[in-house]
Amino acid sequence: MILAKRPEVDRFLKAPDAGVRAAVIHGKDRSGVAERALTLCKAITPDLNDPFNVTFLTETDIDGDAIKLEEALTALSMIGGRRLVRIRLSDGKVGVDKAIAAALTVHAEGGYNPDAMLVVEAGALGRESALRKAAEKAAGAVGIACYEDEVGDVARMTREALGADKVGLTADALERFVARLPRERGLMRQEIERLILYIGPGSGRTIDAPELEEHLGVEPDASLSDAALQAFGGRPGPAQSGLRRALAEGESAVMAVRMVSIHLGKLRRINVLQGAGAGSKEAAKAAGVFWKQEAEMLRQARSWRLESLDEVQDSVNTADVMTKTTGMPEALIAERLLLEIAARARRIGL
Repeated sequence: MILAKRPEVDRFLKAPDAGVRAAVIHGKDRSGVAERALTLCKAITPDLNDPFNVTFLTETDIDGDAIKLEEALTALSMIGGRRLVRIRLSDGKVGVDKAIAAALTVHAEGGYNPDAMLVVEAGALGRESALRKAAEKAAGAVGIACYEDEVGDVARMTREALGADKVGLTADALERFVARLPRERGLMRQEIERLILYIGPGSGRTIDAPELEEHLGVEPDASLSDAALQAFGGRPGPAQSGLRRALAEGESAVMAVRMVSIHLGKLRRINVLQGAGAGSKEAAKAAGVFWKQEAEMLRQARSWRLESLDEVQDSVNTADVMTKTTGMPEALIAERLLLEIAARARRIGL
């Protein structure tokens, strides 16, 4: 079964039908996929860390050993409540795709534990994907494709987030802010959170377009933003200096890695839009690029192709985990990431 319309998707994610035992959520916007999957998973079981009711698998777990998935879907809850089996896919191996599709088909028909819910997060699945076909065909399963948010959806999401913190934007300011937002769900959330902090959570303030411009104009001068810009531009010295200045000002290494991720997302967005036929300035605006950075961002986008950005994304993900879990010096992790990116930038001609 296919769910496509936003109202029916939102309704299902918050209150999934009892007769549905599997959901495949996929799309290029991995943040959007993850956000929707998280909403659905929490509707199944509020405690996603419950070892008795929740099993988390990756394609590495399933590749060459599909029995692990069958065991997870067959297992019964030891303490009551609905079982949840989560799968997060990264590179979409054909063998793994087919193995999950086969298990999903059996499970959707009640062949395993009928009280278990299977939730699969995946990248963009083509029409040839066995997993996508199985989810869309089975009566006891749903396939949800995550497409780019429309302007109206972005405006609604922004209003809801601001309203939850009792702040707001005038109509002109909202239009301006939405036009500048990148269209990747995770980056959107980060920019909205930054705006809320600028206005003042719980303050009851509503700012207009001129005051919004003051906020939008601050970001490019921030040390972490500048450090990311310099790194992707192939300038290791300035990138290193920008990072150290930011850390001295009280910024965190975790935020430094996040700023790198935001910059990468903007370059990726420009690439995708230009590949779809958009003009360079149009692409930069849609990616949320500050006008003073437009020329440099477009220069970088000409060299940073999607394949190279995917490789950097792996390094960013690793650094993000390391800064939060390993106990290693966070500053060194962030600095090494920036220097690695600068070295890659130089190798591709920047």
